[in-house]
Amino acid sequence: CAGVWTSQNGSSASLPLFVSLQPVEATDDAFWDQFWADTATSVQDVFALVPAAEIRAVREESPSNLATLCYKAVEKLVQGAESGCHTEKERQIVLNCCRLLTRILPYIFEDPDWRGFFWSTVPGAGRGGGDEDDDNARPLAESLLLAVADLLFCPDFTVQSHRRSTVDTAEDIHSIDSCEYIWEAGVGFAHSPQPNYIHDLNRTELLKLLLTCFSEAMYLPPSSDSSNTNPWVQFFCSSENRHALPLFTSLLNVVCAYDPVGYGIPYNHLLFSDYREPLVEEAAQVLIVTLDYDSSTSSSPTVDGTTTGTAMDDVDPPGPDNLFVNYLSRIHREEDFQFILKGVARLLSNPLVQTYLPNSAKKIQFHQELLVLFWKLCDFNKKFLFFVLKSSDVLDILVPILYFLNDARADQCKL
Repeated sequence: CAGVWTSQNGSSASLPLFVSLQPVEATDDAFWDQFWADTATSVQDVFALVPAAEIRAVREESPSNLATLCYKAVEKLVQGAESGCHTEKERQIVLNCCRLLTRILPYIFEDPDWRGFFWSTVPGAGRGGGDEDDDNARPLAESLLLAVADLLFCPDFTVQSHRRSTVDTAEDIHSIDSCEYIWEAGVGFAHSPQPNYIHDLNRTELLKLLLTCFSEAMYLPPSSDSSNTNPWVQFFCSSENRHALPLFTSLLNVVCAYDPVGYGIPYNHLLFSDYREPLVEEAAQVLIVTLDYDSSTSSSPTVDGTTTGTAMDDVDPPGPDNLFVNYLSRIHREEDFQFILKGVARLLSNPLVQTYLPNSAKKIQFHQELLVLFWKLCDFNKKFLFFVLKSSDVLDILVPILYFLNDARADQCKL
């Protein structure tokens, strides 16, 4: 009924082969636990041991097995978010499920018959936690997105715990104010948490899963309907996500506070591993996807840079249904604008940094994301746009933009 995938390099990591003529019962926990119980499974192992042909074969020949695997993996993430991931085993299970879903989701999106699968309901998964009927059950996609949002602010897993005791109750996970656990100082948050590379790695894994969930639009045919919204992004950026504000702030601050050169020690990027850069790159990508909103219906700026209402008036800002756009449009303090402008300018200018020693300074590779993010900032927050235009630092943005324009001339795909 099941075989074993073994990596070509001879490592001990293995995953059960769930292609079977007979479906495996969902109650067979011993079988399904094999997928996430192996502590040695890395993200590279998951991608190597689960080839595309195998996933498509399961999708065609044993659809019930693929459906059960997705249900079980999401269930484990929800359980991890509920419990708070206090043990190393729980954290490993969450990470393995996260990697497995990141691998499998694209093959569900590419098949038109499967696209509605994650928006189907699971019996017993009520919205209110017991008072609700099964008729009001949550779709699998919503359970997955809410679990990931909870896990991104899970003490001792993705954020530093504020408690001295080593044992927290499950209720604490749901009662904590995640605004106190924002990842980096900057806009709306003054405290800079102690760097922790394990937390950075775990955040990066979860953000990759989030980005994979948001990528469904890549597998859809072009639509002439301009109102066609991405249901994953729409739900994640809605008021259903209680972590929307701290997550938006964390993503923005992590990107704008990042300094790839560090203390300026030559060749430091060759001597030490930088665990922050992958997190910053994923944060920038997730941020620009969540800000994917048609602003053509929003109010136009006046000559002095204000819209029809001030940033904090009762008038609805652009994209009231998208909290990420809402929060971005409401930023108004000059010190916040200065922090954002300095951060974006520093990163965009990174390829232009000249040193006496060749290749001694680290070069980052996500400038297209930064340019899109800068465009979104100017598009949704006209006060920021006019701040940039009036700032003496405007050249710090203009020079790298001209550099990228000139550099892209020779590349057809960048024109």
